Amino acid sequence: MQFVFPTFLFALAAIAIPIIIHLFYFRRFKKVYFTNVRFLKEVKEETSARSKLRNLLVLLMRCLAIAFLVFAFVQPFLQRDKTVNLGEKSVSVFVDNSFSMNAVNDEIPLLTIAKDRARAIVEAYGAGDRFQILTNDFEGRHQRLLSQEDALGLIDEIDPSPAVRKISSVLNRQKQTLETGTSDQWVSYLVTDFQENITDFENWQDTSVEVNLIPLQSVREQNLSIDSAWFESPVQMFNQNSRLFVRIKNWSEQDAENIRLSFRHEGQTKPVGTFSVPAGGSVQDTVNVTILRTGWHEAELELTDYPVQFDDRYLLTFEVAEKINVLEVYDAQPNAFLERAFGGMGYFDLTSRPGKNLDYSSFPGYQLIILHGLPSISSGLAFELEQYLENGGNLLVFPDRNANLDSYNAFLQSLPANELQSFSETVRTGATLNTQAFVFREVFENAGSNLKLPVTQGNFPLTRYGSRAEEALITYRDGSTFLGQYRVDQGHFFLCSAPLDPDYSNLIRSGEIFVPMLYRTALSSGRTRPIAYTIGRDEVIEVQSALSSSDDVFKIAGNDQEFIPEQRKFGPKTILDVHNQIERSGFYNLVGEEEAIERFAFNYDRRESDLKCYRVSDLEDQTAGGKISIVDASLRADFSSLIGERNQGVSLWRWCIILALIFLALEALILRLWKV
Repeated sequence: MQFVFPTFLFALAAIAIPIIIHLFYFRRFKKVYFTNVRFLKEVKEETSARSKLRNLLVLLMRCLAIAFLVFAFVQPFLQRDKTVNLGEKSVSVFVDNSFSMNAVNDEIPLLTIAKDRARAIVEAYGAGDRFQILTNDFEGRHQRLLSQEDALGLIDEIDPSPAVRKISSVLNRQKQTLETGTSDQWVSYLVTDFQENITDFENWQDTSVEVNLIPLQSVREQNLSIDSAWFESPVQMFNQNSRLFVRIKNWSEQDAENIRLSFRHEGQTKPVGTFSVPAGGSVQDTVNVTILRTGWHEAELELTDYPVQFDDRYLLTFEVAEKINVLEVYDAQPNAFLERAFGGMGYFDLTSRPGKNLDYSSFPGYQLIILHGLPSISSGLAFELEQYLENGGNLLVFPDRNANLDSYNAFLQSLPANELQSFSETVRTGATLNTQAFVFREVFENAGSNLKLPVTQGNFPLTRYGSRAEEALITYRDGSTFLGQYRVDQGHFFLCSAPLDPDYSNLIRSGEIFVPMLYRTALSSGRTRPIAYTIGRDEVIEVQSALSSSDDVFKIAGNDQEFIPEQRKFGPKTILDVHNQIERSGFYNLVGEEEAIERFAFNYDRRESDLKCYRVSDLEDQTAGGKISIVDASLRADFSSLIGERNQGVSLWRWCIILALIFLALEALILRLWKV
C-alpha cells in the first residue's frame, strides 16, 4: 500500500483527543444515598464493569473513525500491474478522426467511441495535470498543453477529417508537445483502430514517453472503393467519344455482389452497370464519354456502399481544347503532305517555321513538334527541344539524307535514344506494326496482310542499346526499327530511321499509316495534367499558365473557400503548393486576373479504404520489449475508473470515508441503546 499525500499521516495524533476525553470525563463520581450498605458493594461492582466496557467501545469507535478519516485525506492506494508515479503529469491523447473511424461497432461509429474514451482518460487524471488533445489534422491549437477543462472542450470539437498520419508521426508530434511542459512524467494515449497501413511501431524507439494503446475494432471490415479512373487517350477531342476506365477495389474478405456504378456528366446521371467484385480483388469497367463541347468538363463516378462512404465518389475534370497546335520545323520548304494531312481535320492547327528562324519561347504552346530535313541540330535547338520534352511535349524527328551524324547523335545521347549510324541505301520493307502501343492501338479493325507498311529506299540503321528503353512502333523484316518511341521525362520522343523525303520513303503516301500516326503522336501528350488530385498527397500542382503582371497572383476557390497557394514561376509554367489547405473533396477553380483559368478535382486519399486493423494479440507482438502497454476494455466498461486505476492504482479513500461513517454510527448506537 502507498499514499498519495503521506504527510497528512501526522493528523493521526488527533486520536489523542478522544483518549483524553475518556480519561477525564468518565472519572466523575456521583453521590448515592442508600439505606443498606450491605448491597451497595455488589451494585457498584456490577455497574462499574458494564460502564467500563461501554466506555472502552465508545473510545474505540471514536479512535477508528478519526483514523480512517485521516486515511481518507492521505488517499491510500494499491498498485496493480505497473509502478504508480505520483506528482503532476503531462498527458497527450491522440484521437484518430480519419475516415476509417466512420466504421461502426455495436451500431456506434468508432469516432464517437474514441471521443468518449478520450474524455474518460482526461477525467481520470487530476485537475493539476496538463493535457494535449491531438488529431490527424495536426492543427496549431493541438500543439500545446491545456487544462483539464479546456481539453474536454477540445474533444467535443473533433470532427472526421481526410488527413491520415502514421503512428510514428503521431508519437513524434506528441513528444514534441510533452517536452514543452514542466512535468518530467510524459504519458501518451493512442485511441485509434490501428490500421495495418498506418501502424509502424518499428519506427518508434523512444522510451522516455509512457505509451498506452487503446485499440478500437469495428464489427464489419467490409468496404468498396473507386480506386482510380483514367482516360484511354491523354487528350480529349471535341465531338468525339472517349473511353474512361474505372477500377473498383474490394477491400474485404467477402465477395461483393450487385454493386451499382453511376456516372454524372453535363448535368446528367446514367447507370454504368451492375457487377460483382471478388474478395480482396478489383474489377475494371469502361465508361463511354461523349464530348459535345470544348472547354472544361466536370464528371463524377459513384457507387453504392455502406458504412464507409468517403471513397465511393471519384471526381474528375478535363479540358477539351478548341485546337491542337502542331509546329513543323523544316530546312528548305514545308512539306505539302503534312499540310494536307493536318488540314483535313479542322481540330489541328499546323504552323510551319524554318529551322533558322524559330521562337523557342513558343515551344510550350505546341502539343507536337515535327522536325524534317534539317541537316543538323544546333546545340541551342537541342537544348530547347530537350526542355520541351521534359515538360511533356511530343517531338517527331525525320533526319535528312545528308544529316550531320555528330550533331544528331549528340542530341539523341542527351535524351537518351538510340543513335543514327551511317546511311544505308538498301531497299527495306516494313514488316510489323505495334498495335499495342497508343499510337496504333485500336486504329485498324484488322491489321492483317492487307495493310501496306512503308517501304524505304534507304535509311539510317539505329543502334540497339537496351538501356535506351525504345518501344518499336514499326519494324523492318530483320527486326530493326523504322519508327521508335521513347519516354523522356514527361514527354514522348518519336524517331524515324528514314527521311520524310518521298525519294527515300513512301510513308507519306501510305495514308492509312501516316495520317493516324500523326494524329496519335499529337494526342499522346505527356504534358496533360492529371484528371484528379488526392488530398494530402498531391500538394504540388503544375499549371501551364502565367499571369501577365508580376503583381497578380493565382487563387484557388471552391467548396465555399478561397486561398492563395504558394506559387513559383518557371517561364511559361507555374508551380502551386496548396500546403494541406484543401480539406474537402470537390471541384476547385484556379483563378487568375479575376477569371477561372483551370479546373481541379480533389478526391480523398484511398489509404483509409483498407480497413484491415491489428488485433490486440498482433499489437502485443509488435510492441513487445518497449515502454508500450495496451488498454483493452469492452465498450460497456467503466473506462474512466480503469484508467484511474492504471494511473493511480486501486484508490481506497472512498472506503476510508465509509468506514469512518460506520464507526461514528456505531458510537451513536452504543451511547443511545446501551444504558448503564
